[in-house]
Amino acid sequence: MTTSFMGSPQLYFTSESVTEGHPDKICDQISDAVLDAILEQDPYGRVACETAITTGLILIFGEVSTKATVDAARIAREVVSAIGYDRAKYGFDAQTCGVLVSLKEQSPDIAQGVDRALEVSATQSSIEELGAGDQGMMIGFACNETPEYMPLPIALSHRIARRLSEVRRSGRLGYLRPDGKAQVTVEYQFGRPVKVSTVLVSSQHSEDVTHDQLEGDIIDSVITPVIREFNPDLLDGSTQCLVNPTGRFVIGGPMGDAGLTGRKIIVDTYGGMARHGGGAFSGKDPTKVDRSAAYYARYVAKNLVAAGVADRLEVQVAYAIGKARPLSIMVETFGTSEYSDQQILEWIDKVFDFRPSAIIDNLGLRRPIYRETARYGHFGRDDIDAPWEFLDKVDEIRRLVATEPALSA
Repeated sequence: MTTSFMGSPQLYFTSESVTEGHPDKICDQISDAVLDAILEQDPYGRVACETAITTGLILIFGEVSTKATVDAARIAREVVSAIGYDRAKYGFDAQTCGVLVSLKEQSPDIAQGVDRALEVSATQSSIEELGAGDQGMMIGFACNETPEYMPLPIALSHRIARRLSEVRRSGRLGYLRPDGKAQVTVEYQFGRPVKVSTVLVSSQHSEDVTHDQLEGDIIDSVITPVIREFNPDLLDGSTQCLVNPTGRFVIGGPMGDAGLTGRKIIVDTYGGMARHGGGAFSGKDPTKVDRSAAYYARYVAKNLVAAGVADRLEVQVAYAIGKARPLSIMVETFGTSEYSDQQILEWIDKVFDFRPSAIIDNLGLRRPIYRETARYGHFGRDDIDAPWEFLDKVDEIRRLVATEPALSA
């Protein structure tokens, strides 16, 4: 995405979300449920838990170094059952499926930077030496299109995917099954959203419902109320609604497609509106900067946008494994700020601390708070314990901004 986005008189942007019963999201939830169970017993446990799922089988594998004792197979069955795959006619049964677990200790070559840091922290009460658990770059983004400071296409996609689950669970549309997707295309004019152009919903369903009934019910009970609740002006007579375009979606979930942890990284973040560093989140403890630094970069971007520094802002941070301080921090405001990138970077340096242990301490990340992040996005959430969404740095940023002239001054 470049500044041309803000200057285009007409542009269509699309994002998608998936429901909790999508095979990849099942895997994310299992991996994060295992992580939560370990952190509940051992806040300093080191976890990199992956999950794969297919017809009748769950495989849990990865690296775990912990004092905790958890039953990963039981956790997986509980997660899948809670999602709604609890009988064979849905294509997957949590109680009768096979579960294989292969979790080994983390490689000492990878662990040594963090291990040394933890020893220093324990003896010297220092956070300086806690090294990043891996190299890589992480992205944080925020914009003022929605109350949650998220891009409108992904915000609406998540709302629609969540509503699919709500009407299924409540029995209002009891013939729906757990697997589904929602995709929203928004028309932008000069960088501002003006209307919803197209909504595409694909939902797994029972065999005994007709396509006409399904289409009418989803439009009336899911798509239209979600968008009208957000902003009725986004809908008009030209908005196109597509429901199960192939006409049938009975075979779904793990029976329809194999799933894997970390395969929905755009759904998890900003719907493609921002760049992505490539690292997934689920199943990783907070020493992995793929997760914790991406959360912190979101925290930084959101507080800066909420403080009025820019309408749209992206933060990139890069780390070396075993090193505490970032190799680089970059900001991009896409032509929406009165302030220079250098000014913004100076404010970031004064207000925020990107060292991994500072991130973990400031956001309280050594807690079992992750399973709920593994469905309907990690960002823009006010319904879960997500401290990276707090706006507690806005006043401090505004005080700094007030002391410096804008570029136009």
